Amino acid sequence: MAEKPHAQRFEELALPHLDAAYNLARWLTRNDHDAQDVVQEAYLRAFKFFGGFHGDNARSWLLAIVRNTCYTWLQQNRGFHANVSLDELLDAGEADAVLAAVELSEEGPEKLMRREDDKAMLNRALERLPEEFREAIVLKELEDLSYREIAAVTGVPLGTVMSRLSRARKLLSKHLQEFVQES
Repeated sequence: MAEKPHAQRFEELALPHLDAAYNLARWLTRNDHDAQDVVQEAYLRAFKFFGGFHGDNARSWLLAIVRNTCYTWLQQNRGFHANVSLDELLDAGEADAVLAAVELSEEGPEKLMRREDDKAMLNRALERLPEEFREAIVLKELEDLSYREIAAVTGVPLGTVMSRLSRARKLLSKHLQEFVQES
């Protein structure tokens, strides 16, 4: 009988964040099936250690577990290493050149016709981002986490979160501009 309240409480706090967990895992693994496996493993881990959860932000706690499970899975299955030199990815001159974001046309039917193409282009641009940049963008822009929540999920200082988001947006903009020029 003691397990039922524990399981019910876990369901109430964790299950509402299943979509966010899958979304993060999908963008990190770049594969639907792998993301499902990672989320399943992460939820098992979360349930196992749920007795130690005493916070009020189950979403951040759960996404941190998903993130850690994902990186463990990537390391075991793909030899992934999360360390990337940020300076190698963007130099100051390049960053200034890509500050302007690609804006979608706001004029009538053309916008409606291009919506699917724009989504596909954005997904391709997100796929090209280095892991820690993609992770930051997904957590901020798709999952609407605050900077503090992202710092808690990723285990990095707040300033690093802000820097990664800034660089991720610039690099994303650059990729989108390249795609627009190619078409």
